[in-house]
Amino acid sequence: MARGGRLTQRDIARLAGVSQATVSLVLNDAKAAEGRIPEETRERVNKAIRETGYVADPIARRMAKGLNRILGVFTYEPAFPSAQADFFAPFLFGIEETAQQLGYDLLLLTGAASPGGKRKIFHENNRLRLADGCVILGRAFDRSELKRLVAGDYPFVAVGRRDDAGRPVPYVGADYVSATANLVRRAKARGHTRLAYVGPSEGAESSVDRWRGFQSELTGAELALHLATVGGEAVEMFNSIRRSGATAVFFTELADAIVVEAAVRAQKLSVPEDLSIVVLGSHIRPAQTGTRFTSFSIPREEMARRATAMLAERIETNSKGAQELLACEPVEGETLGSLNKRTKT
Repeated sequence: MARGGRLTQRDIARLAGVSQATVSLVLNDAKAAEGRIPEETRERVNKAIRETGYVADPIARRMAKGLNRILGVFTYEPAFPSAQADFFAPFLFGIEETAQQLGYDLLLLTGAASPGGKRKIFHENNRLRLADGCVILGRAFDRSELKRLVAGDYPFVAVGRRDDAGRPVPYVGADYVSATANLVRRAKARGHTRLAYVGPSEGAESSVDRWRGFQSELTGAELALHLATVGGEAVEMFNSIRRSGATAVFFTELADAIVVEAAVRAQKLSVPEDLSIVVLGSHIRPAQTGTRFTSFSIPREEMARRATAMLAERIETNSKGAQELLACEPVEGETLGSLNKRTKT
């Protein structure tokens, strides 16, 4: 045994009755070992590793294979404040689960903040290169950093659809266009032809995609009101919606839907009898809101799983990655009523 009691590859080779080169190949290149080393020999090496609890030196493995078996996770916003927890938690669950299955450790990158407090990927204090590649999350990405990433050789995958940045950005996102269009079709099928929209039409790709889906299904209906600024005063929003004559309102933010619903109740009116409300996806569980809003579910955990698997493939095969959109399942809820039925009564 090596000085200081630490097991080495030489110790494993002696116990298994093989050469140190054989141990190194089994540890560092399992696929090559399958073709070059008999199964019985590989099993002797693995048995010695299991029985001794040997753990390969990560620095030595990096020198041999060029990998640390570490995936970075970078978020443009803090991942753990309570206000953000329900947004990031499903992503982190999916990343952790898949990384463990693939035999990678995770490195959460938090130290690279600019003087203004905004996190930067390319920062003098960023330890990005300690990881073999990085999963990147955030509501909005820095476009200049994306351009540097796609132009470089560092493997990364974005969670969420991202516009090209000089070159295609590898990502796994949610199909907000189709999901939003489906909800508009459902509203029209229930007789709603004057629609309101509360949310931006530009900015982050997720906002643009929702707006595109909404606009794509306006045939046979009209946009009675568009409030681009979210987080407005509840009564003011409610009054604007009522003055517009809209019978169904689409919100990009659940918080706005909640306060407007409360304003409806304060006026002795009800949802959906007097006003239908649709939420375009939510990161807060229904039990937390008290009302099951008509919406669609965003497959956040699956997005993160696929992104992590794609990143591992990029690292191990030097592939370019892909662009994948996952379907959002409709949530029936209880806030989209039938205008036809209301007219009859």
